[in-house]
Amino acid sequence: MKKYIDAIRQKVCAICCDSDFEGNCTLNEKEICAVEHFLPKIVESVQSIESDDIYDYYQELKATVCKECRTQEDNGNCYLRDDVNCSLDRYFPLIVETIQEVDSQLI
Repeated sequence: MKKYIDAIRQKVCAICCDSDFEGNCTLNEKEICAVEHFLPKIVESVQSIESDDIYDYYQELKATVCKECRTQEDNGNCYLRDDVNCSLDRYFPLIVETIQEVDSQLI
């Protein structure tokens, strides 16, 4: 997982609105970064799909990762997604791209 988290930190955390100017996470101990927290499951989900359509990856994400998140309600609604406040949702296309680059050793 180290190669994935290193690449995510380089490409995603560096531009995340929840990071400082040096790319360090500013979330406190009461908050969690969904990307780091669910990274093994995210990588597994991305690797299970072969598609040119990001929507296919997004559907897999919602079926496997979002359903385990404490902020998603039983009906599938999520206040973090609705408020564009979920880092995983916000940067998902870049996260998919980064995982695929690591897998193909482009990073």
